[in-house]
Amino acid sequence: MANLDPQSKLYLETFNQMPALHKMDPQTVREMMAQAPPVEVEMAPLAKTEDRMIDVGNGEEIKVKIYTPEGEGPFPVFVYYHGGGWVLGDIETSDASCRMLANKTSNIVVSVEYRLAPEHKFPVPVEDSYAALLWAHENAISFNGSASNIIVGGDSAGGNLATVVSMIARDQNGPKIEGQVLLYPVTSLEYDTDSYQEFKEGFGLDRDLMIWFGDHYISKEQDKRSQYAAPLASNHLENLPSTLIVTAENDVLRDEGVAYAEKLKKAGVKVETIREAGMVHGYFTTMAVFSDRIKGTITQINQFLSKNKQNV
Repeated sequence: MANLDPQSKLYLETFNQMPALHKMDPQTVREMMAQAPPVEVEMAPLAKTEDRMIDVGNGEEIKVKIYTPEGEGPFPVFVYYHGGGWVLGDIETSDASCRMLANKTSNIVVSVEYRLAPEHKFPVPVEDSYAALLWAHENAISFNGSASNIIVGGDSAGGNLATVVSMIARDQNGPKIEGQVLLYPVTSLEYDTDSYQEFKEGFGLDRDLMIWFGDHYISKEQDKRSQYAAPLASNHLENLPSTLIVTAENDVLRDEGVAYAEKLKKAGVKVETIREAGMVHGYFTTMAVFSDRIKGTITQINQFLSKNKQNV
């Protein structure tokens, strides 16, 4: 039996009233979500926020939102990638959570609006995400950030992109990343773990919906085994940054998050894991329902960042 927090039950009651997203096309789902009435949530105080357009090559640009905490700086830089299965979501999806993250960790958060599938399939979201890391590193001084203290992180598909960006930075001798914070990350495209069976329907992220996301993201079957699409498939996880992996107890992605942590440990990477009891997929960016639990998770992220800084 699932161990659901009361807030999770409330969230699922609303979520499960929606039509089955995996039976719709992506644009229809985006339009439906855009029509949802805005919900007032707590907005953590900051010194400022700023949107910038950045070059990602081939004449293309994407948007980043920069959240600057109060204080002197230069601040550590936390490059954040939003969730949404590479198909849905944008920097507004994670806005309230990124504000709180900047406020409580005293990091500048750079939230990245990478281009989405299926219009821009793998590896375009990966390439955009890495281009944003390079931009943040090269331009940190322009927004009072420290180029020598960069963290990457994200939720769900954003957690996938964060760890893939770390792998590319290692492989291409790119910017040094001090740590990675992966919130219920996608690490595999096999959809076959015990948690996929246990939570396959009715827990927010259904197994069929995750397959829908994956099918829109990749172009060919062999992409499922690319380390840059499915990092759990990689046999080269050594020399990656210290890692915090947060899983939700009632989530199809739970077990692959745990498996990725174990594989990182075997490769000699420092890893901490947290399982958020009673939580469901998507809680970290649902401030209207889970504000207290999000605060708790961010407190633990801050502890990880503080310890990590001391060990550098």
